[in-house]
Amino acid sequence: MGWVVRKATRDDVPALAKVNVEAWRHAYRGIVPDSFLDGMEVARREQGWARWVALPPPDSVFVATDGGAEVVAYSVVSAVREAEDAHPALPTGELCAIYVTPAVLGAGAGHAVHEAGMTAMAAGGFRHAVLWVFEDNLVARRFYERHGWTSDGVRAAFEVGDARPMEVRYSRAVAWPARAT
Repeated sequence: MGWVVRKATRDDVPALAKVNVEAWRHAYRGIVPDSFLDGMEVARREQGWARWVALPPPDSVFVATDGGAEVVAYSVVSAVREAEDAHPALPTGELCAIYVTPAVLGAGAGHAVHEAGMTAMAAGGFRHAVLWVFEDNLVARRFYERHGWTSDGVRAAFEVGDARPMEVRYSRAVAWPARAT
């Protein structure tokens, strides 16, 4: 399927929140507490998405649609958020999030928004990028590895609800144009 990828707008906020909740509930069941997942509400997530969409570059949110109005995937990129994640010599960006609605998993929407994010980081002058992924999220880890990311061995606990699942950091070079696999 051919995905249409574009920068998110304020009008996309409700759809971003919906994809976020659906994707979390699908991907993280068994990794984060069910009580947290079941308590997620689309309306409560919209305020955060309104902030993300309004941020200036290098922060960017990209959405994928099938050509219609329905947002089915998104990615979020920014300058690296934590100083300890920055490369010592290269401008570092971060793939902050990438999620796909469960109905279209495996159909290329994730790849499309990943590439948009990597291209934006390259255009923004970043030459190195990091991301964090739950250690037990093997599907996502395989996706990232197919896209040139490698675990660099850094791990940290992520507090979510009453649990602290481990995350692992991945990194890769950012090249112009972004590398597709």
